[in-house]
Order: sequence, then structure tokens, then C-alpha cells
Amino acid sequence: MIPVGEARARILAAFTALPAETVPLPDALGRVLAEPAVARLSQPPFAAAAMDGWAVRAADIAGASTDTPVTLRRLGEAAAGHAFAGTVGAGEAVRIFTGAPLPAGADAVVMQEDCEDAGDHVRVGHAVPAGRFVRPAGLDFSAGEEVLPEGRRLTARDVALAAGANLPWLRVRRRPRVAVLATGDEIALPGDPLGPNQIVSSNALGLCALVTSQGGIAHNLGVAKDDPEELAAMAAGAAGCDLLVTTGGASQGEHDHVRDVLSGLSLNFYRVAMKPGKPLIFGTANGVPLLGLPGNPVSTGVAAVLFLVPLLRHLQGLPAEGATVTARLGAPLKANDGRADFLRATLAPGADGLPVATPFPRQDSAMMSRLARADGLIVREPQAAAAAAGDRVTVIPLSGGVLSL
Repeated sequence: MIPVGEARARILAAFTALPAETVPLPDALGRVLAEPAVARLSQPPFAAAAMDGWAVRAADIAGASTDTPVTLRRLGEAAAGHAFAGTVGAGEAVRIFTGAPLPAGADAVVMQEDCEDAGDHVRVGHAVPAGRFVRPAGLDFSAGEEVLPEGRRLTARDVALAAGANLPWLRVRRRPRVAVLATGDEIALPGDPLGPNQIVSSNALGLCALVTSQGGIAHNLGVAKDDPEELAAMAAGAAGCDLLVTTGGASQGEHDHVRDVLSGLSLNFYRVAMKPGKPLIFGTANGVPLLGLPGNPVSTGVAAVLFLVPLLRHLQGLPAEGATVTARLGAPLKANDGRADFLRATLAPGADGLPVATPFPRQDSAMMSRLARADGLIVREPQAAAAAAGDRVTVIPLSGGVLSL
């Protein structure tokens, strides 16, 4: 068995970030920028009113007050998309609306609440300094400025910013293509008739959902029975993918065929010092990288969090390691053995600002409900000493994906 860290390092070392492609902006949500996004214009492109009111010269109304208003001659008006063509001179003003270009000669806007419209004139009852309620050109960003960095996974906010920067296309990393193949005579697809000794297949659908949530494209190859010829034929469907992920058949039993059947399998490692999920294969099968996960559903899920998620991030040009959380234990833990342990746990707010991580009392690798309810995985290093409630622990959050706002 090899340590978890070494296994992850070997997997990541076998891949480089995927090449870039150009996509239209509406398709960019969740994608990772392959190069910086640079604004094609300044925003705003001109000095604009930030308030409905009157465009004036600040010097003309320096002494204005409610008791002693200043009367200015009205020249016209400016609205968003409709600039005033003239110039504001001494003793003059232009009715202006939010977003409209500031007329030449004017240097401030007085709110309409502080003015009295008198037809051909306006009485201003409040003095303002130059620049008041004016958004200068380039206030948000300027043409040629980097508005989004390379390596950023694009959120809805980022899409809006790119649109404002007049970027109809973006260069992003290609999405990883992952083939998923479940194995075993004992599993059937959800909704199919179940034999007397069968269970419903959950691993493949869960893995496909995980791949999608991390920005990849999942190809569900179905369920291969414990038959060498069928397994080999169905695994061939991974041709052209960046990765083949199998579930089940990775152990050493007489019915575990993944290592033996996939012709041309070049094995990098087999078995990792962790629980759950010790039987884990990484290598190359028929020219396609292979990650063989165990069959127990929780083992599959935990192994996917530890190895598949970092790989998908790495392929998209993101840092492989996601953020971890420091928490306090909500229950005592016994000393650990020689394998790293990843305990399913809930997280709740703590009194001192640190969350409280409470492991489920039973950590069975077949209990999917516990994994679904978990907020994170408590990391227990090999040979870790017993821990008391309140001790600090590291937690891998079970959250994060492509649909951040």
C-alpha cells in the first residue's frame, strides 16, 4: 500500500492541463479561463450621471442653499442613450437622468430633490462640489485592463463582467471527458427489475454527477457483468476520453477482473493506505488512463473526493488541492491505525468561530445515507493519537462546484 498523498501525486503527475478552446460567452459559466479576459472598452465609456437631477457647473451653485437658491437657465436634457449635444456655460444647467453622458462644461450633478423645475429655469437649493454624483469614464475598468485572471472558474458574476467588458467569446480549458463503467453481477440500474441477489447501482450515476459538478463531461458506459469479455468490450467505449473510471472489480477476489481483463493495463499503483477505499487502481488501459475505484458506495465516493476531484481540477488548470477547514471535534475519537481515515461528519457553527465537526457514530462503507448527509470528511492521519471532543481537526468540505454565484 502507498500513502494517500503519494497516490494523489502519482495521479496528478500523469496529466497536464487540457488545451484551450474558444466558447461563446453564454456557454462560459463554470468554465476555467485559459488566458486572462481583457476589457475591449472602458466602463463607463464616458462620464455619466449617477443620479437623476441637473448637470451643472459646481462653481455656479457654490452659495446655493434652501433659503438662497441659485437660478440657472435650462438648456435641455440628457437621458441614457441620448446625450445633450451642447455645452453648459456659466449660469446654465441641463436636466439629466441616471446613466446619461455628462454634458460638456458640466462637472457635477445636483439631485432632483434639491432643485425646483421652473420651466425655462431651475432653482438649485443645495451646493455640491465638482464630481458629485458623476461616474468618471473608466471608473469600473479601462480598455486593455485585465478584468478576469487566467485560471478562474467563471461564476454568474464573472459572465456579467465579461459581457460588460464587451467580450462575446472567451478562451477556456476544454472540459475533461470521463467515461464511467460500473462492474458486477450483483448490480442493476435504477428502475430495472431486481433479481433475488441484486442491489441497485448507485456508483456510476453518482460519479457522473460528480464529474458534471466539477466541470467535466461524463459518459456513462453502463454496467459490465463479471464476465471478462463483456468487461473488455464495454471498457472499449472509453476510447477518446481523458479518463476511464471503473467501480468494483478492483480487489483481489476471484470475481474481480478489472486488473486482469483490461488488455494492455500498465499499472502505476494498486492499493492505498486509506479507509474507506483501500483497493484502488491507477494505470493505463488500452491507451486511456484508468482510475479503478472500489465497489462499496461510500468507498467510491470518498476515493472520488480524494483523487478524482483533484484530477478534474488539475485538468482544467485549477490548483488540484481544494481548501480544507479547521474545525473542533464534536465527539471523541479513538487512536487511528496505520491507514489514513476519512470520517463522514456534519458541520455546525461553533461558539468560538470554528465549526464543530461531529462524525457519524457508525462509519460503514456501504451506508450511502451517511455520505449524503455529511458536510465533510474528518482527516485522520495514520497512527493519529486519540482525540477528545473540542480538539482541532482538519476537514475536507463536501461542497464546491461549477455553479457558484
